[in-house]
Amino acid sequence: MTPRLPVAAATLALALAGCTTTSRVMLGPTYPALAPGQVHIYYQPPTRYREVALLETQSGSFIYGEQNKMNSVLTKLRAEAAKLGANGVLFQGTENEYRGGGVGVGVGGGTFGGHSHFGVGVGIDINPTPKHARGMAIYVTDPTPAATPAPPSP
Repeated sequence: MTPRLPVAAATLALALAGCTTTSRVMLGPTYPALAPGQVHIYYQPPTRYREVALLETQSGSFIYGEQNKMNSVLTKLRAEAAKLGANGVLFQGTENEYRGGGVGVGVGGGTFGGHSHFGVGVGIDINPTPKHARGMAIYVTDPTPAATPAPPSP
């Protein structure tokens, strides 16, 4: 085995671990693609819009901090919506992925040449748990916000 093979295998493993995809279920027609910066995130439905697709994504495997995870999923939702020509994403929520314990212990022993050997190893998983997000790619036909009714006169 050449020294390059373990390095290449480790690089490939890290690259695959960092890959995440955004899945989509089409609900309506697509429109000409936009720049992701033109896609607005809506937390309440706008006045008039057309449904384009349901989107699901997750933050990367090596992203730490809740705000960084949230930024990551919002960026991915915007990018996927932009590919579909949607000028908005109606945000539907997030969830954190839960995994089993992050500590492993190994014990080993053996005899070689009349000498006994014993070893103990401890491993800790320091990878953060990914954040999953859902949203609906929408094409907003009237981007002006709905008017807030005036309070009644006394």
